[in-house]
Amino acid sequence: MNAPTVTDAGWRVLGERYEPGRVWGDHIGGQLAGTTMSFASSLALPGGAELPAAAVTAVGVRADLTRRGVLTELMRAQLDEVRRRGEAAAMLHASETAIYGRFGYGVATRSRTVALETARAVPRERAPGGGRVRLVDVDEAAEILPGLYRDLGVVRAGMIARPPTWWRSHLARRELHGDYAVVAVHSDPDGVDDGFAVWVPGGNDYRFGDGRTTLRLLDLHAAGPDATAALWWFLLGVDLADEVVAIERPLDEPLEWWLADSRQCRVRDVYDGLWVRPVDVPAMLRGRSYGTAEPVVLEVRDGLLPENAGCYLVAPDGVESTGREPQLSVDVAELAALLFGEARPSTLAEANLLEAHDPKALDRADRLFAALERSWCGTHF
Repeated sequence: MNAPTVTDAGWRVLGERYEPGRVWGDHIGGQLAGTTMSFASSLALPGGAELPAAAVTAVGVRADLTRRGVLTELMRAQLDEVRRRGEAAAMLHASETAIYGRFGYGVATRSRTVALETARAVPRERAPGGGRVRLVDVDEAAEILPGLYRDLGVVRAGMIARPPTWWRSHLARRELHGDYAVVAVHSDPDGVDDGFAVWVPGGNDYRFGDGRTTLRLLDLHAAGPDATAALWWFLLGVDLADEVVAIERPLDEPLEWWLADSRQCRVRDVYDGLWVRPVDVPAMLRGRSYGTAEPVVLEVRDGLLPENAGCYLVAPDGVESTGREPQLSVDVAELAALLFGEARPSTLAEANLLEAHDPKALDRADRLFAALERSWCGTHF
């Protein structure tokens, strides 16, 4: 992997991310063999409940000390600590999809990368927009953005809280990545800030061999379609940029519907976003809302945290533990997809990832676990 050498200033930024008591290391023969860490955050569930959660990152094992159980011990110790802290879930962005399922993590959200040519991607008549967009420097952004993100709220399932240390590393790109962030803030017609965008200008990995210059959008959050669209129109109007490439955008962002030519929104990739590991299954099940259908008895299996295992009566008005025989059974890793509406119970059953003891319960479960809006994280860590 190509990455710039971290400078002394970069290490100072990275060091702030390490929270005391949340960093784990495993040693073999006196040598550090692997690490993992987390920071305190929270996670929104369908219906608006926000539960405490651990954001897991910096997971790695030395290349010459793999296949010795290092990662398993680190994951087990970390999950036990997350549970002791009273956090309902652990969450991460997976470098490889084959690693974390065996530890109970499952895909909770997905994202997409889109590319738009600035010369051709123009708004259709009556497209949303308006207000004012202004550029701010990184120091001002560090003052404005954390509060603005907090005020906008984690309004969509899968979104997480961003601690101050996350913001510092997010904006300190020169120290960490050798490039720099550009930030714009949107204000509504009354002058109230209600959205922002963070991007990296052309150059480095973002300049293609044909001389085209790409603006790479890293982060965009706004209060509604007018502010979101206005930020997009601003980005597409930046001089000397031939293309805007946006990473980790929601699958249901209506860009295609805002453009005069919908084909100018080119989807380059769709991929898993946030992986969630329920650590307190009852709290996670009770934290989300449910659709209208007859109740279903769901069994959750958890070999790593057996205290999570059990049967739960899922009904429109809530969830309770039950001694009744299960109608559906699922491993805790696949529970994440159900909790966040990423997959229907019937879809998991077709993939042999959910066992239907009573096939008639599948239709009811589909309606109970349906989510009105696609889950999306929008925060990389």
